[in-house]
Amino acid sequence: MRTKPRVAAARSGGVTRRGFLESATAAAGMLAAPWIELVPAEAQSVPENGEREKIEAAIPAKAVAAPRKPRKLLIFDLNVGYGGHPSARTANLAFTLMGRKTGAFDTVVSRDPALFKPESLKTFDAVFLNNTVGNLFEDPALRQSLLEFVYGGGGLLGVHGTSVAFTRWPEGAREDWPEFGLMLGTRGAYHRANTEHVFMKLDDPEHPLNRPFGGKGFDFRDEFFRPQEPYSRHRDRVLFSIDTEKTDLKGQPRDRCYREDNDYAMAWVRQYGRGRVFYSTFAHNPYVFWDPKMLEFYLGAVQFALGDLPAPTIPSGKLTPAIRAQEKLGWRLGIEAYTFQKYTFFEAIEKTAQLGLPFMGGLSFQKVSTEIDKFFAPGLTDDDLKQVRLKLEAAGVRLLTYYIHEIPGDPAGCRNVFEFGRKIGIETFMSEPSPEALDTIEKFCDEYDINVAIHNHDPKASPQYWQPEGVLKACQGRSKRIGACPDLGYWMRAGIDPLKGLGTLKDRVITVHVHDLDELSPQGHDVPWGTGVGKTEAFIREVHRLGIKPTMFGIEYAYNWLESMPEVARSVEFFNKVSLTLAK
Repeated sequence: MRTKPRVAAARSGGVTRRGFLESATAAAGMLAAPWIELVPAEAQSVPENGEREKIEAAIPAKAVAAPRKPRKLLIFDLNVGYGGHPSARTANLAFTLMGRKTGAFDTVVSRDPALFKPESLKTFDAVFLNNTVGNLFEDPALRQSLLEFVYGGGGLLGVHGTSVAFTRWPEGAREDWPEFGLMLGTRGAYHRANTEHVFMKLDDPEHPLNRPFGGKGFDFRDEFFRPQEPYSRHRDRVLFSIDTEKTDLKGQPRDRCYREDNDYAMAWVRQYGRGRVFYSTFAHNPYVFWDPKMLEFYLGAVQFALGDLPAPTIPSGKLTPAIRAQEKLGWRLGIEAYTFQKYTFFEAIEKTAQLGLPFMGGLSFQKVSTEIDKFFAPGLTDDDLKQVRLKLEAAGVRLLTYYIHEIPGDPAGCRNVFEFGRKIGIETFMSEPSPEALDTIEKFCDEYDINVAIHNHDPKASPQYWQPEGVLKACQGRSKRIGACPDLGYWMRAGIDPLKGLGTLKDRVITVHVHDLDELSPQGHDVPWGTGVGKTEAFIREVHRLGIKPTMFGIEYAYNWLESMPEVARSVEFFNKVSLTLAK
């Protein structure tokens, strides 16, 4: 059995002269040949042997989730140095017809890399790299555009040969863009026969994308790539994998298809920054795309990537009963970097990972690292931000929030801050902007899909915002993207009961800094959650009763700065215990 890097579709379907010429032209560096243009999928996908009829009969009757707004999917099926899978044509047609019939999305099918320019890419909600083998484009600006599109909240789908996209295929799939492999969650194209009979087990039976399978494993015949580095269950939320107890893998050589850990994931979802990423190896043979269950599965995957189907993405290897309970509640617990402000941001990431937490918030006045001697703030270079992404990825931590004391009210200054927020993949700024700046900020919140949660300090430092009523007044009549970040420590030191403050703000709470204090006075200091006077459990239960789902329950432990890890760990344990109780 051949196990060198290859995709065997050419054996079963042949390569057309035009397909060969397109690949050869692209390989020679011509980014867009005359025939590479925007055309309907039907024109690119001439049905064979009744394919269209089979596809139409298999398409689900309705969308898995109601679209929140009109959605647009870019399907890109360029191959470079390889003739291309015949199934890509079928997938183009199936996805186009599926989007049209269900009303879930519209499609644009193209092989023109110019569509990856920022001004074009921002018109799409997700990108489907459809069986794209080889080095699709080498322009660093286009690669940066795709990366920032995903990290800032766009969707990315890949199937089968996408695992070797942005490699030099004729050179044995030599890596040409390592961060793309990290973003997708895998590399490699090692496989057995192209009709290998495999039994699948559902690793996450209740996951929304696994609904088509009814909680049961299934068998299938296709060409199944075995995942290679950087694949890991500490990176990817595995949906299903080869059931090694039911599938006969005995006697197979210990080549690149063999894994010592016996872990052969076949489909997963993950986050890269805010980006929603999906990959499945099912796509070698055209019949995959007229199989009713596979089309229903892929419809869910597309709607997840587009942003309409909520689905958990915390990596499989990081799941605990408490984290599963928090997923059920729609809650996320994380460290606010202020807890570790005496350390660098990279050290704060490491400490967050040591605590077993997958989330954290950033801080504008914290140094990035010993190597990057700059504040983690607007003005960092693209290379600086790349190092931040790679550090977060290696630790398995996502950045959800970011504190910046003031957001400028002038359009240029405001855009600079929001561009930074997009590039670091956050959902919510925590800030204390001047009331006069809110009109401008509100426009950028809606444009960038990033919240601004107004933070409170004491009456002297936050004269407009120290009371919940002041924050509520600032939010009046504004977009729900502008709301509150209650700091419970400052509330209690100012004599404000957290439960009453929560009752005032209600659904205007966007994120929250949770504190418990040793006493109700201006001198009160942090103690582990549940051990002080802060009514922490009652507060958490009230958040649950009101149906509030903050961006993050932020642990901001402002005491015993250099030795606070044990106290922070006790706070994590407390929240986990309450979560498990509430999720029953």
